[in-house]
Amino acid sequence: MSVVAAIEQGRLVPVIVVENESSAAPLAEALVAGGLRCAEVTFRTAAARAALRAMAADDRLLVGAGTVVTPDQVDAAVEAGAAFVVSPGFSLPVVRRCADLGVATFPGVATASDLMAAVQEGLDVVKFFPAEPLGGVAMMNALAAPFPSMRFIPTGGITAAQLPAYLAHRAVMAVGGSWMVAPKLIAGEEWSEITRLTAEAVAVAAG
Repeated sequence: MSVVAAIEQGRLVPVIVVENESSAAPLAEALVAGGLRCAEVTFRTAAARAALRAMAADDRLLVGAGTVVTPDQVDAAVEAGAAFVVSPGFSLPVVRRCADLGVATFPGVATASDLMAAVQEGLDVVKFFPAEPLGGVAMMNALAAPFPSMRFIPTGGITAAQLPAYLAHRAVMAVGGSWMVAPKLIAGEEWSEITRLTAEAVAVAAG
């Protein structure tokens, strides 16, 4: 199964900020126990690369790297086992480095110009970010209209309560969110709560 197909099947991408490498293995277990098979580890912390490597070693999970903003970070992410790369905005060097390495990439878009750049690079899936601050479903709907073949992974400020509205949108492939893997839950090692919140989200995504 391709990366895109796997993400589309699950329809959820937890966006994870890991401060301590030791959290990676139990976090992976918590997500799998909740029914998820996909995760995005953001390259925002010193522990990110090691955490990504540890989670990617779990063959039950499809793990990608998030907050990737340079080609060098693409190289580091792929070397650590990232199956896909996510960026907060559209960077041509990042997109092209991912293409060179044959790794799926989902650059962030916030404007029609971003989407035109993505189309010109042959992409058909992008991250809509930051979703809620930009205007949520209404804004995504406006952006999606001129690009009928584009699919979106809205991410940024989305809560469990807003999840159904995003999933109902025809152009949404999956939804990115951090409510089920909030940093305070990870720091507090509240693995059972992460599993509970994950399972709830998985149930919503399953319809």
